Amino acid sequence: MKALTWHGKGDIRCEAVPDPKIEHGRDAIIKVTACAICGSDLHLMGGFVPTMESGDVLGHECMGEVVEVGRENSKLKVGDRVVVPFTICCGECRQCKWGNWSLCERSNRNGKMQAEQFGYATAGLFGYSHVTGGYAGGQAEYIRVPFADVSHLKVPESLTDEQVLFLSDIFPTAWMAAENCEIKPGDTIAVWGCGPVGQLTIRSCFLQGARRVIAIDTVPERLALAREAGAETIDYGEGKVQENILELTKGLGPDAVIEAVGMESHGADTLAQSVTSNVMSHTISMERPFALNQAILACRPGGIVSVPGVYVSFSPVAMGAFMNKALTMKTGQTHMLRYMEPLLRRIEKGEIDPSFIITHRSASLEDGPELYNTFRDKKDGCVKVVLRPNG
Repeated sequence: MKALTWHGKGDIRCEAVPDPKIEHGRDAIIKVTACAICGSDLHLMGGFVPTMESGDVLGHECMGEVVEVGRENSKLKVGDRVVVPFTICCGECRQCKWGNWSLCERSNRNGKMQAEQFGYATAGLFGYSHVTGGYAGGQAEYIRVPFADVSHLKVPESLTDEQVLFLSDIFPTAWMAAENCEIKPGDTIAVWGCGPVGQLTIRSCFLQGARRVIAIDTVPERLALAREAGAETIDYGEGKVQENILELTKGLGPDAVIEAVGMESHGADTLAQSVTSNVMSHTISMERPFALNQAILACRPGGIVSVPGVYVSFSPVAMGAFMNKALTMKTGQTHMLRYMEPLLRRIEKGEIDPSFIITHRSASLEDGPELYNTFRDKKDGCVKVVLRPNG
């Protein structure tokens, strides 16, 4: 089959790889009808995530049709149409039973490797390095889904692939990021990053009752899309983010902030951030948490910092501001199965159609490498890429 594969920093290829096979009785094989390139895939492309190996199949946002099931899988049958969550969950360990699906204790087959970095293993992930299990991803014609009797969401034929595809990751991720803010009526929320997750986060904040959302980015098309959702916007390229936030909030600051950028953010507009920038340039950290530190600075005292942005290493964080302002941070990979079905119901009711973020489409994986470049470089107004691996 064809798949998009990683061969080093900046080197994404479309090539033939072995077809997936049933390896365990709870497995399923999915014919991928739609998949997407995620912002966190760009961290892989940029060489920021360790333990990638040449030839690894990429992708963790996908859906499709069940074409084969293991003998122990009684929840799925051939022909079922499913969305595949990016986290792999056994459904039986204590974390799964607690509803902490992204912290599954059994699905990361390289858990000992991850525990050396994080202290404990967390859930296996599709297409996201060997430290998260080394599972082949879904930017391919077919994908093997372990624990598929748990790790799936059946979707109705009445909804298109594009309407439900983002239930595989970024819509639940955005919803959890907003939920972590404990939004109350009248709250003001500031969101760093107006990429796909940021756009869905803005709408999730409003759906959860926020009165105002302030969105920070510098790409004109993304800022325009944020304004369409009702957000007030700040262009961080102008270098006055904190000043603008104070002006918009009459000096009170946002009640909570959401950092939807992650480890590759850019820019510094205060003395403290400039010092942090200098420190980062002289340390071994591969991460650049400018957006996180800017968000910490902007959040009002006693507020919440919600971080759906991806980090994998050690980062210099503005702990002085964080501690002295008595902030609370909430973060983590998304507990997908907690949110997928409720958000599917919202799509069915017409409360939101996540497909609004799609700007680029292709029916061929051959276009994948170039579309990775387009997405990374934010060319041609690119916000979100969707591929149809089987045409």
